[in-house]
Amino acid sequence: MKPLVIKFGGSVLEELPPAFYQDIVQLHKSRKWKPVIVHGGGPLITEMLTQLAVETEFVNGMRKTTDEVLDVVEMVLSGKVNKQVVRNITQAGGRAAGISGVDGNLIQARQVEETELGQVGQVEAVQTEILQSLMDRDFIPVISPLGAGLSGERYNINGDVAAAAMAKALGGSLCFVSNIPGIYREENGEKKVLPYISEPEAKGMIADGVIKEGMIPKIQSALDALMYKVPEVVILDGTEKGSLISFSKGHSVGTQVVL
Repeated sequence: MKPLVIKFGGSVLEELPPAFYQDIVQLHKSRKWKPVIVHGGGPLITEMLTQLAVETEFVNGMRKTTDEVLDVVEMVLSGKVNKQVVRNITQAGGRAAGISGVDGNLIQARQVEETELGQVGQVEAVQTEILQSLMDRDFIPVISPLGAGLSGERYNINGDVAAAAMAKALGGSLCFVSNIPGIYREENGEKKVLPYISEPEAKGMIADGVIKEGMIPKIQSALDALMYKVPEVVILDGTEKGSLISFSKGHSVGTQVVL
């Protein structure tokens, strides 16, 4: 059985149909794949911060994470979103266990160099024992992207970065699930999905502003994972029926990132 890290963010969470979770369960029951879920929750965090009247700001597109903001991030990610995903998998007939990157010291992190971002972390190491234990007992791990420092500090980790770190640690494939079919390039006034995107192409499209905002950390994390010998990385549309199953069978779907 091969590990398959599946990452989706809060922006697509409400759009994923029950069939998507049924596909995850089908992959798990096929005995060919070991799905590991990493989720985000940005929009829901913003919504909760607004409800609680907690000020938040962004620095170069990244959320500044104060201690007060981090409390809300942990509450939303590890409480609301994580358990929602676990319920969705359970309702699809699977067995899931929700944890955060703090549990079992799963994600070891330190503060990013941009200290003005506050308690935002970068992954130092992934301790896979808790994941292996869950997978050996036939559970699908569902991970909220928080990390722990050496002295017990908490860190907010970008979900794409956390997913790439999981794939590297497990030696598994990596699937970024979105609500678009993949990376587009405009040709003759029409948008065309690229079946493949190489590192030079991706960097050029970032420089030209074609790839922007939340897609940038996905691409950067994908390239980083490939450098560490992750077998394959794809960006696909989770709202498209059967897209995950098609990928698992080796069919061309979405945009595959290559070096």
